[in-house]
Amino acid sequence: MRVVVPFYVRQVRIFPLLLICVVLLYACNRTTSGDFPVVPPLTYPLSRSVIGYGVVSASYTQVVDEPELEGGSQGYLRRGSIVRIIERRFVANQAESEFWVLVEGNYRGWLREVVVDIYDNEAQAGTAAEFMIQ
Repeated sequence: MRVVVPFYVRQVRIFPLLLICVVLLYACNRTTSGDFPVVPPLTYPLSRSVIGYGVVSASYTQVVDEPELEGGSQGYLRRGSIVRIIERRFVANQAESEFWVLVEGNYRGWLREVVVDIYDNEAQAGTAAEFMIQ
């Protein structure tokens, strides 16, 4: 026994698939205006005293006085060091763009955000630091 499926039934099954494909193609090909990515607003220190707490995840990292790689050295922090994060800033250079955080702890200065794991409170940062040191 052969079952014949009417054409309009086959069309109803294909339409949702076609719609999903069109939406995905639109989303993948969509570009933002200009050459710069969308960046969240800067966090100013007057909004509150501490944004969060960070734990240094790199073996050693340098704290600098300005949010740039050529900034003057304020000192070095080791893996597991806990710092208070006061400000977060997006810095755009010709070669690359990255986020920096202004920290307080043993030193006051700037760290690249990629070398710091950020937590909401000091207790969470302390727990994370204990696991990093082990």
